[in-house]
Order: sequence, then C-alpha cells, then structure tokens
Amino acid sequence: MNDTHGVEAEDGRERRQRHLRIPGLPVGEGYEGASVERIADEAGFSKGAFYSNFSSKQDVLLQLLEGNAGHDVEELSELLRDVTDPDAVIEIVAHWSDTRAAEQKWGIIAIEFLRRARRDGNLGMRQRQLFVTQWEEIGKLLLDKLALGRDGRISALDMGGIVLELTYGGISGFLRANTAGQMVRHVLRSFRDSAGPAQET
Repeated sequence: MNDTHGVEAEDGRERRQRHLRIPGLPVGEGYEGASVERIADEAGFSKGAFYSNFSSKQDVLLQLLEGNAGHDVEELSELLRDVTDPDAVIEIVAHWSDTRAAEQKWGIIAIEFLRRARRDGNLGMRQRQLFVTQWEEIGKLLLDKLALGRDGRISALDMGGIVLELTYGGISGFLRANTAGQMVRHVLRSFRDSAGPAQET
C-alpha cells in the first residue's frame, strides 16, 4: 500500500514538472497576466486539478522560477565544461546573457513575484534562497573559469549577482543602446584584467 502511494506521489511530481515545462505557460505578461485560469488551461489542467497539484498561483510561479534558475546553472555549466581560455569563457557568457535577456519574461516575473511576496508578507527563506543559490553557483563557475577566486576580491555571490542582474534586469532590452551581453562582457573583462597583476605577485 505504501509503495502504491509512493508511485502516485512520484507520478504527481512528474506530472507537475511536465506541465511546468510547457513553453506556452503565460508568464510573459508578468504576474497579473499569469492567472490561475490561464496557467491551468495552458498546462491542460481543470481549475480543480490545478489546485490538487499546486497550492496556489504563487506556488506554481515559484516552481517555475526554481526550474528556470536551475536550468541557468546547468546550461552555463555545460556551455563552459571544456572551455579553458578566459576570452572564450567571456564570449560564451556574453552570448548566453544576450539570449536569456531577449526572453525578458523571467526577470519581469521574478521581480513582480518577489515584490508581491514582500508586500503580502510571504517573502520567506525559500524565495530568497532560490536566487542566492543561483547567484552563488553561477559565480563559483565563473570565478573558477576566469581564475578570479584566488585573491578573494569578489565573492561568488557578487559575481553571479552581477552577471544575472545584468542579464535579467530587463531595461537594456528596451533601450537598443547596448545589450546585457555587452555589459557582461565589459564587466568580466575588467575583472579578468584587474586580477592579472595580483595573481603574478
């Protein structure tokens, strides 16, 4: 009996994850645009079935954001797996940043989600830790690939935060003056260049 319950629970988790991967989930219009009715409809749930899989709209959006954050770490790790040349690392990250920034929706939904959670008194450790973990993991990857972590000039949290804030901040996508990738490239080159003398001494 317990085994059957475990299978049902796993099926439920798999079903939720499958629906969360549907590209048509309406997060592109921000928090308000992603109504329970629209999310349920796009995911193929009735409204009742939606609430049997997710406790609230906040729950499904948090899970979407968690999935996106994890995907960023996996994607960058894979892109940089065999890359050792710092210039190539910077170019790959800059291109990745432009690609992710072009979607715009993730930065918008994250900011609106966190702002609403704070307003409603629901901003807790899970929400904060999601972004802290993402920033730290991306930061560790870049500090290692660019050999910047040896002197402690910048923490993994700060490095990841800079790159991801530039990528998902969103305003550069509307200006057409420069791109997130251009800014990421300048920042990473500056860190790399400034670290050179410190590593030689």
